Amino acid sequence: MAKTPFVIVPELTAIAVAYRQGNLIADSVLPYVPVATQDFRYKRFSVADDFTFPNTLVGRKGAPQQVEFSETEVTDTTQDHALDGPVPNADIEAFQKAREAGQRVTDPRLRAATQVMQLVMTAREKRAADLVFNLNTYGVNNRQTLSGTSQWSDYTNSNPQSAITTALDSMVMRPNIAVFGRRTWSVVSQHPRVVQAVFKTNQSAGVVSRQQFAELFELDEVLVGDGFINTAAKGQAPTIARLWGLHAAFLHRNMSADTEFGITFGFTARFGDRVGGEVQDPNMGMRGGIRVRQGESVKEVVTANDLGYYFQNAVAA
Repeated sequence: MAKTPFVIVPELTAIAVAYRQGNLIADSVLPYVPVATQDFRYKRFSVADDFTFPNTLVGRKGAPQQVEFSETEVTDTTQDHALDGPVPNADIEAFQKAREAGQRVTDPRLRAATQVMQLVMTAREKRAADLVFNLNTYGVNNRQTLSGTSQWSDYTNSNPQSAITTALDSMVMRPNIAVFGRRTWSVVSQHPRVVQAVFKTNQSAGVVSRQQFAELFELDEVLVGDGFINTAAKGQAPTIARLWGLHAAFLHRNMSADTEFGITFGFTARFGDRVGGEVQDPNMGMRGGIRVRQGESVKEVVTANDLGYYFQNAVAA
């Protein structure tokens, strides 16, 4: 078998595995779950089964009634997501000479690895946002599209405290995390009805913290998506937009759930760890170079869409 031209480099893999960007939340919204192969199976649950009322009475010589659960086994496949960053040999040679001269310089391969991994993880953030902030992800009873005076940016007529409470109370398993786009959170955290509910006063101005909001609605965590993406075509002037839009979602997240057991809104199946390495490229410039490659094999999935509630267009643009 021919040897693969992709060589895993421990230093580059360490960057891939340890990489964290503070304003990305996909890892918390759809946590990683390891799978043994790229082709994997997981159970998609119907929460109604856990609340169906069976006859539990057993006669003295009778047998207990048998119950069946209607979870569906789904077959899926992780997808490879990777990018290359070119590093000419001339840059590597210049780095080595500078290091030999005692200068404090950064290895261009490590710099490229960090930049490439940031783009890989930004792409993951977009996939997660497109899945979680999507009306079609949720059942018809677990979604609302707000408009006009019902949008939470209307401080006079809207009442997010009541709307969120009603939504959460309607669910068979109460959400334990909230997911907001940055503008949505900025608006909601200053809404007079929310401020009044938290501080128990009639004040019309103020700001509540994420912890105070979580306590108000009995949540474990409030996640706010800060990430940006350039939506312009290559070569055009940048058009910068938020990855997480003007929406809000409330989800039940079970950090112990995996592909076999445990009910949760969704997770990210991951085959193996993130990888980092390099590929020789003799056609890069006059002296050749290497392409630094960073990536992972993952698939974001929703396993129980009735464990989430979605407010589309929660605030006005």
